[in-house]
Amino acid sequence: MRTVDPEKHEARRRQILDAAVLCFARRGFHQTRTAEICAEAGMSPGNVFHYFAGKDDIIAAIVDEDGRETAARFARADGETDAIAALMARIDASLALATDPIQVRITLEVVAEAVRNPAMMACAARNEAVRRTALAGLLEWAQAQGQLAAGLDIAAAVDWVLMLLDGYFDRAVIDPAFDAGVARARLRASILHFLRGEAA
Repeated sequence: MRTVDPEKHEARRRQILDAAVLCFARRGFHQTRTAEICAEAGMSPGNVFHYFAGKDDIIAAIVDEDGRETAARFARADGETDAIAALMARIDASLALATDPIQVRITLEVVAEAVRNPAMMACAARNEAVRRTALAGLLEWAQAQGQLAAGLDIAAAVDWVLMLLDGYFDRAVIDPAFDAGVARARLRASILHFLRGEAA
């Protein structure tokens, strides 16, 4: 029996997903043909179908990976001691994604597809739950350190922070005069002001 090398398998799978992301960013989920993904990946259709059942399977894998990356981005790292500093670092990392044109186009594709496709909506909702849980964990850590008010409603704070992050993303997409640096500074100041009453 042929032995599968897990590292090579993952590398080939990664190669296909990276190619698909570029294709989807250029032409969208529905306009992209599987043949284009194969060409971008430099693989035959048979090779690609060895790793994925089809285009929908590739799209689902991209969304699932986004969820894992979100969880990793918000996860508490070894050696971190300042919860608010850790929180703001995650927020900065999230804001940086809004200036990546590939990330922006793929995110918009996922949102649009989720409206039409229940399976995609389920994937997107799962990722959102991961983001909410991770953010709540950081806020609870900050609260336990005494960096946030003991009475702060964590669930409400999570809603508020996510609405600000999503609003930043929307403005970055639709406002041609959007200044990412200025907006980032204002958003950071607003979050700190809300969470612990610092002067903006």
